Amino acid sequence: MARSRFIQDRGLTARMTLTMFLLGAVFVALIVSLMFLFRGFAPIIGLVGIGIAFYQWWSSDKVAMRAMRAREVSPAEAPELHGMIDRLCALADMPKPRVGVADMDIPNAFATGRSPDRAVVCVTTGILRTLDAEELEGVLAHELSHVAHRDVLVMTVASSAGIVAGMITQSAQYGGLSLLSGGRGRNNNNGALPAYLIALLISLVVYAISFFLTRLLSRYRELCADRAGAYLTMKPQALASALQKITGEMASIPQRDLRASSAMNAFFIAPAISGASLKTLSSTHPSLEQRLEQLARIQAELGRAS
Repeated sequence: MARSRFIQDRGLTARMTLTMFLLGAVFVALIVSLMFLFRGFAPIIGLVGIGIAFYQWWSSDKVAMRAMRAREVSPAEAPELHGMIDRLCALADMPKPRVGVADMDIPNAFATGRSPDRAVVCVTTGILRTLDAEELEGVLAHELSHVAHRDVLVMTVASSAGIVAGMITQSAQYGGLSLLSGGRGRNNNNGALPAYLIALLISLVVYAISFFLTRLLSRYRELCADRAGAYLTMKPQALASALQKITGEMASIPQRDLRASSAMNAFFIAPAISGASLKTLSSTHPSLEQRLEQLARIQAELGRAS
């Protein structure tokens, strides 16, 4: 975990290590299995798998910014936003990330990047209109803790196994359907159809493992970021108020816009969904009630200490 004045969390470190180990193991197993099933394409499969993982790591900030149609802003363009991040970075004793703004009504924020030096913290114009200064500071402290703890990098790289598995699942489906429609009477093309079915099964298993492991880590890291941000600013009630406002505003956002941003849910401070329960295994975030309860406990602890 990166050294900063954000509180350290051994549970987060252990979960990140375990997630990366398990996903690395299933990723290697997936590539090796496919290379064994389709020996003629083994070098290509291996290179594609490594290439996707490298691209996810190297270009995570650009991909996320492009997905959100965000742009980097200078201190002259957003002096108050930069000033707030300057103060928080000085308080946390960490390098200042780049600052971005996404022109969209959804009130949200996210952090991404392969290292603290290459990180970017991005907010939407919707959240700038919705929150007051103290609430926005709480949100930014939350996002900066993701950068300092490097969990945003782990989440980005961890998604590689799921992406590769998803691509292979689609390819196997198309390949299997092609063989079924055009390969009958030819001894199933020398057993190609069973190979495609095995590849489909393996890919689905890897995708399922990746899906649940990344979501388990995502929920824990959000609670960790809430806790770290609250202790840094010493204003947990401001972050609690921000979370309530953000969640409440989601109900007024058109479903079309929420769906368009859903791919970034794991990186948002609050998921871009409306009217759904978050108390499920597939959710990327803990429930709002759970987050508010934690912040209330921190507020009570700080009140007793003062």
